[in-house]
Amino acid sequence: MSKQVEKIKELVAKRETARLGGGEKAIDKQHARGKYTARERIEMLVDKGSFEEYDMFKLHRCHNFGMEKKHFLGDGVVAGSATIDGRLVYLYAQDFTVNGGSLSETMAQKICKVMDMAMTMGAPVICMNDSGGARIQEGICALAGYGEIFERNILASGVIPQISGIFGPCAGGAVYSPALTDFILMMENTSYMFLTGPKVVKTVTGEDIDSEHLGGASVHATKSGVTHFTAKTEEEAMGLIRKLLSYIPSNNTEEAPRVECNDPIDRKADMLNDLLPDNPNMAYDMYKVITAITDNGEFFEVQPKFAKNIITGFARFNGQSVGIVANQPACYAGVLDANASRKGARFVRFCDAFNIPIVSLVDVPGFLPGTGQEYNAVILHGAQLLYAYGEATVPKITVTLRKSYGGSHIVMGCKQLRADLNYAWPTSEIAVMGASGAVAVLCAKEAKMKEDPQAFLAEKEQEYTEMFANPYQAAQYGYIDDVIEPRNTRFRICRGLAQLATKRQSLPAKKHGCMPM
Repeated sequence: MSKQVEKIKELVAKRETARLGGGEKAIDKQHARGKYTARERIEMLVDKGSFEEYDMFKLHRCHNFGMEKKHFLGDGVVAGSATIDGRLVYLYAQDFTVNGGSLSETMAQKICKVMDMAMTMGAPVICMNDSGGARIQEGICALAGYGEIFERNILASGVIPQISGIFGPCAGGAVYSPALTDFILMMENTSYMFLTGPKVVKTVTGEDIDSEHLGGASVHATKSGVTHFTAKTEEEAMGLIRKLLSYIPSNNTEEAPRVECNDPIDRKADMLNDLLPDNPNMAYDMYKVITAITDNGEFFEVQPKFAKNIITGFARFNGQSVGIVANQPACYAGVLDANASRKGARFVRFCDAFNIPIVSLVDVPGFLPGTGQEYNAVILHGAQLLYAYGEATVPKITVTLRKSYGGSHIVMGCKQLRADLNYAWPTSEIAVMGASGAVAVLCAKEAKMKEDPQAFLAEKEQEYTEMFANPYQAAQYGYIDDVIEPRNTRFRICRGLAQLATKRQSLPAKKHGCMPM
């Protein structure tokens, strides 16, 4: 046997060893938990045969606490490049079978390498988290590794899309990398995220709680808003990531992929002409509007379980990807609150960073009143939504369906925040407040002097309604570009997007704005 053949056999053997991660027994334990291995997850996500792995033979350099005897090729993370639907992506998956996926200095170097390459090539980066946290035996070197990763997350923000999948534990400082990315997906019942675990919580606060109720997928999907998506199976999770990527560009200099559209742009949605209840205080479902006007009725929702009074997600008009922000009258009457405001603001800013036009569907009666909201800084969160809309330079089309009152009218993509096209249905009411509230303020004293105060107030309310509870005064001042028939909404949006395709708008020169936090 020649020396070259021997060396090739050695290489093949080393590759086989590296692909086993922590070994057969550790892999069996991972499967017994109902979880896939790092390599299995990558193969499930990317185009078949497209994965190119880097640093397969990397080893840690730690000699503390017996670590010199625990060497695994690749050192607990699988990293490289691949394609998804033919598009280049960079990705890494932490390998729980190797030292519980704990992060070492060399593991961080592998992660930083693919993040740097993603930035250089202008491609999305996808991280799959399944780790026990920092490798304690390495001390400050492990912490420095986290710091290096965080800095790259920050530098990549707004330049390339960053997607995090949480497929197991993610605790302590490890949570900050996903938190700095654009989208987070969590596995139901098998993943969790928190800064301090149940034991520390019990010791410090006396609160007795388990991992699932402290930082499980359901908590972060419904209460904190930390995660954008949840999945019951890892197969479902990979499908969600692939679908998300289909709506967004590879970097901030490109447009989102266009798809062939067989849905006529002039398709009339006749049901919209009869959708709104005659009683303006009755609810209806905004999802019916969205699916009536988008290409083939398709809508990919972001954060569907959090702050349901506002809807955010991706859709297409004539094959072009757009971000939709819509009030939901079927939940709290579509009122804005702190959570809805920050949910909307975060989504608008992502769309603006990556050249995705924003379509806003407005039916908002105001901001939710009360001490709970004021103590939760609804002022700042509302200002975040306002800031996001005002800062955005992508094409912005706003359609007011029914109510648009007061401050909530301003923050939902009004003309003064540089919306390009503002349309209104004839049923829309654009005013400082509703008629009954306005009359109560304006005419209270005068009503007391009348023989029949109630009849007087009713008369004034009708007068106010005729004057303000319609779109025509706003149109008179040019704040509404056109009043449109509801069934033509799809056509007007499609044509508007085509008109705005060459839009060029810039912000004043500055290092960065100081967004209210």
